[in-house]
Amino acid sequence: MDAKTQKAELTRAAIVGAALDLAAAEGLESITLQAVADRVQLSKSGVFSRVGSREALQKAVIEEFGRRFIADVFVPAMQRPKGLPRLDTIVRRWIVRTRDVEVHQGCIFTAGAFELDDREGELRDHLLSEVLRWRAALRRTVLQAVEAGHLRPDTPADQLVGEISALIMGQLHDVRFLRDPHAAHRTEASWERLVKSYLA
Repeated sequence: MDAKTQKAELTRAAIVGAALDLAAAEGLESITLQAVADRVQLSKSGVFSRVGSREALQKAVIEEFGRRFIADVFVPAMQRPKGLPRLDTIVRRWIVRTRDVEVHQGCIFTAGAFELDDREGELRDHLLSEVLRWRAALRRTVLQAVEAGHLRPDTPADQLVGEISALIMGQLHDVRFLRDPHAAHRTEASWERLVKSYLA
């Protein structure tokens, strides 16, 4: 990679990062080319030349949040054996990320869902695709735990995925809105009770 290409990629990454910060604070609809240009000290046309339209930048923000989320939660868990060890690692890392990262910047997947739930269009579809992709990966992990004999054969994968998501959403509410320093500990305890009910 030559220096010019590397600089262009770094500039684009800075633009998307600034837009992600803006979305975390004010929502996806707050993203405008001018607002992001002001944050990175570029002209509006300079931002456009690197990311395209406002809608393209919003989609890039969703993708970047998803990339960071997967890197923090899912990728490290792939080092664990398939089955319950991997599932447990995913959930615990998700709890930790909610406590340490999303307590400050929020969760684009969750906040964006509420922001866009009653709006039709490409942005909603794009966010929905990212959320469903993550939930499908979590569901596969649950099924692997069943196949490994760690969870009961009659474990309803969709039900367990929904319950895990509900635990995290509750934690996010408590750490963000209630500012409860014990929310993560309670979520871990709830997860332990939940998974125990499905053990083979």
